[in-house]
Amino acid sequence: MSRDSGDLVSGAIRGEADPGEAFARDGYVLMPAFFSADEVGECLKNLERYITEVVPGLGSEEVFYEERENPETLKQLQSMHLHDEWFGNFFQGRVSQLACQLLGSEVIGRNMQFFNKPAGIGKPTPAHQDGFYFKLNPPLALTMWLALDPADEENGCVRYVKASHLKGMRPHALTNTLGFSQGVSDFGKRDDEVNEVTITALPGDLLAHHALTVHRAEGNRSPVRERRALGFIFYSVDAVEDPEGRDKYRRQLATQQEGKI
Repeated sequence: MSRDSGDLVSGAIRGEADPGEAFARDGYVLMPAFFSADEVGECLKNLERYITEVVPGLGSEEVFYEERENPETLKQLQSMHLHDEWFGNFFQGRVSQLACQLLGSEVIGRNMQFFNKPAGIGKPTPAHQDGFYFKLNPPLALTMWLALDPADEENGCVRYVKASHLKGMRPHALTNTLGFSQGVSDFGKRDDEVNEVTITALPGDLLAHHALTVHRAEGNRSPVRERRALGFIFYSVDAVEDPEGRDKYRRQLATQQEGKI
């Protein structure tokens, strides 16, 4: 399986540069086999336990489905670190140390998530910048994405616009995608087309991207394969949250979760 259908993600794959240099230059970095097969297996075992034991007690703001009222179409979980000791410890482990390295500062762990694109029905993720949701000044934050299944072009792997984090915040507008309420409204420019890189990943591979990096994913066209992943969000201690912008976004998100958009 090809790990990158465009340019290689970074020197971290070729051994020519450290992950921090690649992250600063490209706005993202892939670290193959960051977690072992045994560690991925442990994640999956605890994920199954979490879905069975914890999810039934969570509110709609933390559990999203592709098809409402159908638990087989689970697509996203929020704040897992707050509801389960195992995931809380996992969140504060090696991924937290790596976040410090990539951002060049101490970090604050803000969210641990589960993402899935169910087989055959997983919808596309619109192009967006996570920093639009975070409302930080300066936007010093990153998101990590740990593959739990093979991810490729058929089942909706991640696509990044290389070096887009160096060009500031793009305009966003409301989408109809639950869990991704805002998307880049002018996405598809020539610069996006030329610099978009498609990343394939194997279980245990870890992706990290800057809060301003434009990224998206296609839907899951596979009739049999899921595309499961864990997500981790870290803010630099040097980033300051904008309360007004945060509250406005949360109101919009609540509207979406009520099924009105």
